[in-house]
This record gives sequence, structure tokens and C-alpha cells, in this order.
Amino acid sequence: MDADVLWRDTRRPLWPLALVVPALPFTALGLSTVTGPSWAWWLTPAVILGLIPVIDLLVGDDRDNPPEEAVPALQASPYYRWITYLFLPAQYGALVVTCAAWTRSPGVAGAAGLVLTAGLVNGIAINTAHELGHKRETVERWLSRIALAPTGYGHFFVEHNRGHHVRVATPEDPASSRLGESFWRFWPRTVLGSLRSAWRLETSRHRLRGRSPWRADNDVLNAWAMTVVLFAALTMGFGIAVVPFLILQAVVGFSVLEAVNYLEHYGLLRQRNTAGRYERVDPRHSWNSDRLTTNVFLFQLQRHSDHHANPLRRYQTLRSFDVSPQLPAGYATMLLTALIPPLWRRVMDPRVLAHYGGDVSRANTVAGYRPFTVGQRATGGPPR
Repeated sequence: MDADVLWRDTRRPLWPLALVVPALPFTALGLSTVTGPSWAWWLTPAVILGLIPVIDLLVGDDRDNPPEEAVPALQASPYYRWITYLFLPAQYGALVVTCAAWTRSPGVAGAAGLVLTAGLVNGIAINTAHELGHKRETVERWLSRIALAPTGYGHFFVEHNRGHHVRVATPEDPASSRLGESFWRFWPRTVLGSLRSAWRLETSRHRLRGRSPWRADNDVLNAWAMTVVLFAALTMGFGIAVVPFLILQAVVGFSVLEAVNYLEHYGLLRQRNTAGRYERVDPRHSWNSDRLTTNVFLFQLQRHSDHHANPLRRYQTLRSFDVSPQLPAGYATMLLTALIPPLWRRVMDPRVLAHYGGDVSRANTVAGYRPFTVGQRATGGPPR
């Protein structure tokens, strides 16, 4: 009997809910005519950082995996990829809406809400870019760069695919956080380190072919050029006053990405084999979460172990593994936890140590890290 008859994707009607995120600014625009612009623009942050974690907790986990015989049909189905495609026009529409609202002097509270609104939408759009950028199809790879343009983080396309996936869960990877390292120490290390890595990778690619990296097909330069063109067009349309907004929302956007990077591999380390090389990436080297709600909104990014083991698998086919270390909550909740270092360490450090049977030498740690036991204050490591 056909595998499609035996197994159905019960999440199929849920996947379009991912488009709710870029639709929220349009709802806020409507509310601003009723409640006033100051508070209406806090709708998007309230839903993403408040409502979704609550729903995550109430709905709980879904660990259902598609059978392998159903995967080819799932991978080939255009339904799933069109949902990712539709995210982009909604994302760009939301950026235009927030730019227009910014020029109408929304007040301090409204301005802060606008920056968070646009930053969160474009930060989550980096996840859509992540899904698209791993595919072999040329159109999807270009769409990935378009999704990255509003945050000015086009170099992520190069660094993530050719840098992070090679060095993940090692001290050499700027996007793998270390046990005892706060998010606020990780942020400058990963932002600067990823940029430098992307430039080295792309310039090396061109120099190996005997040509200058200063050319139009340099994937870092053409991605940054998209941002320049986009920001120039928005500035021409809305005036010079929109420039600070574009910069601020971009910083919020790529900071959302780096907060997710922070929690995805915290403290995890690939061990070296007898030849002195790092072991192959497997499901033990990424933190996972099976929270259904956030997985729907993030195209199953939380099934990160399978993604690293099989980068070409589309989001609808990613699996959950028993051997993967599990986060205590979904990404939306853990992102907020990461912003408070003592709380983060109290929640996560014992889990890292348990994952390695209490042997801290097997974890990816900061210099001077001192483990703590339950009941003690989370101390040690470098100053925060």
C-alpha cells in the first residue's frame, strides 16, 4: 500500500501559521487607528515573546516522525516550499508598513515597539532564509539572500553553510556558544567572528580559482549590495528619517538570530577521534525541542540535530531523536531565558553536565569555568 495512505502529515494544515508572524504588523497597523500608535506596535513582540511561549507550554510536545518511505513524497511536495516562498512578500510588506509608521512620529513607546516589531519579523525571516539557503535549487538560494537583506546579514548565507556546518560544536566555531559563556559575551564574538569567517571563506573560494574576490559573483558582496539597494530605496521612499529605524531593526533582527545560535549548541562539543580530528556531527551535538507550536512557527528549526546531520532535508521531514539533548522549553521561551545569564546558567549548565555524565572536560567551555551543583548560585567563568 502507498506510504501516503499509511501515513499523513497531521501538521500539514498548521504550517501556514508560520505566516502569522509577518502578518502581525498589518494587524498592528489596523489596531493603531483604534488604540493609538504607541501601544499597537507592541502587538508583535507581545505575541512572539509572550503568547507563543504560553501556547507552547499548553500544547506541549509532538515527537511524531515521518516514516522514511513517506519522505520522498514530502520532499517533492510544492505545498511546503510555497509556504516559505510566501513568507518573503509578507516580510517585505511588513517592513514597508513599519517604515511608513516610523515617519509618522509614533512617540517613544511606539518607536520602540516598531523597532522590535520589524526586528523580530526580519530576525525570524532569517530562519526562512536558513531553510531556503540549504537547498540546491538556485531560486531558493537567491530567495534566501533576499530574506537576509533587511537585516544586512547576507554573509550568513556563506558562513552558515560553509563555516558553521563544518565547525559546529567546536571551539573554532564562532556560532557555537560555550558552557559558562553568557549571551552578552557570545554576541560580539559571534557577530564579528561570523563576519570575518564569511569573508575568509568567500575570498578563499575566488583566490583558489585565481581571481580577485572583488567581483559581482562574490556571495558576501552581492548579499550586502542587496541591503544597500533595499535601504536606499526605502530612504528614497520615506526620507532620511527612516535610516536610524532601518539600522536599529537590523541590529534587533540579527541579534534574534544570534540568540537562537546561542541556545542551539550551548556547551556541546564534538570529541576528537584517534586521528586527532573532530568526530562526525550527529544528533548529540545540537539542543532540540519538540514543542509543537514553536516548531510550526519556525519551520521545525528546533529539530536541529537532524538538520545538522542531514542539511538538505526539508523542514517537513526533520526527525526527533532520543539521543539528542532536550531543551526544557521551546526557542521562544529559551531566547528570553538567554537574556538573563544567571537564570540561563541555572537552567542549562546542569543539563550540559548531565549530557556528559558530569565530565566537564568533554564540554565546550570557557576558560576558568567552574561547575555548580543544584542549590548553589550559578557562579564561575569570566565576568559577564
